[in-house]
Amino acid sequence: MEQLFSLSLAMMAGLLLSRLAKVLKLPAVTAYLVAGILVGPYVLGQIGLPGLGFVSAANVKEYSIFCDVALGFIAFDIGNEFRIPQLRQIGRQATVIAFTQALTATFLVDLAMIGLHFLMPQTVSLPMALVLGAIATATAPAATLMVVRQYKANGPLTQILLPIVALDDAIGLVVFAVSSGIASALEDGGISLVSVLVEPLLEVILSLVLGAVMGALLTVAERYFESNSRRLSIIITFVFFTVALSMLKFDVGGVQIGFSSLLVCMMLGTVFCNICDFSEDMMARADKWTAPLFVLFFVLSGAELELSVFSNLAIVGCGITYILFRSGGKYIGAYFGARWMKCSDNIRKYLGITLLPQAGVALGMSMTVTETMGETGRLIRNITLFSVLVYELAGPMMTKIALMRAGEISPRPEIIKQPNRKEA
Repeated sequence: MEQLFSLSLAMMAGLLLSRLAKVLKLPAVTAYLVAGILVGPYVLGQIGLPGLGFVSAANVKEYSIFCDVALGFIAFDIGNEFRIPQLRQIGRQATVIAFTQALTATFLVDLAMIGLHFLMPQTVSLPMALVLGAIATATAPAATLMVVRQYKANGPLTQILLPIVALDDAIGLVVFAVSSGIASALEDGGISLVSVLVEPLLEVILSLVLGAVMGALLTVAERYFESNSRRLSIIITFVFFTVALSMLKFDVGGVQIGFSSLLVCMMLGTVFCNICDFSEDMMARADKWTAPLFVLFFVLSGAELELSVFSNLAIVGCGITYILFRSGGKYIGAYFGARWMKCSDNIRKYLGITLLPQAGVALGMSMTVTETMGETGRLIRNITLFSVLVYELAGPMMTKIALMRAGEISPRPEIIKQPNRKEA
């Protein structure tokens, strides 16, 4: 009962604040995140009454299954952007820009954090600098997708944005694995080529293979049903099943085998959209079904934000440095990548701004180092939490502004109410 009260209160708070956000011309994502903060442990949860908000961080974690499923559907939806006809037009551009913006962000954050290491060696270590640079690659696909959906954005910038966000995850996984492997070596005095090179590459390749197999099976399963409601049920079943499979981890000859749920579900959507002849209609139906799930996902994400990080001035200082240099890296990398690929002026000027939101993938990376790097990992986690708090609240609004200035969000026409006229 308490769980249902908490979930219903969370969704109601998100929906009510979205009405206020509409008046203030803010993205609904921002409203959901603020609602999460309000019903989370630092505001309503302070009352300590179970069911009336979330009383602790552990209480919020109890609902993590909803976030896992929502991220699966978000990745599945992004797979729709990898249709072969579209890839023939923008595939090379998206790939090059994805690499330039991710690696430029890593380089600048590494540079800034190494500089802080020499100024504050007791606070910032070299391993910490390397890991934070790797975390800087990650972009939040959920916030970006929700802004695009809410405002029905469409145009060259939007078309290249979503594939780049998807590719960002694969690039980030490899960069993070290499950087964290080197960071661990600096702390422990030894380096493992298996953990630095083999495991991350295997994770990416096996994730894509698993997603492709599941996408083919989904297409075969869909052909046994003619009812659209049954077909939608099959899609939901396969996304649930695929998310569950992507959580598997096992050892093979001393090599850690794991999967990225975002990559697996993205590939699931990509294969399904390219080989199923009625996929476009079914993707539209799935979008409508997942709307309430996404509201809950962002409210829970807001409730997870750690406001306590503001109490440590060193964390705040490192966090501000990280935000500034990551933002600069994303913008500069996207600008010069787009210029190299001879993209339009709008893509050059505004693409980098739309890549600023950061959340789930970055938090997952920081959680990994928390478990493996002790005190250094906890500092990395706190800096990441601080930056995610800022990016998640400001990022969706900046994405909206960038898309509007690029002319890809059309203002809604005002409805003029005509007075009723009595028939003569």
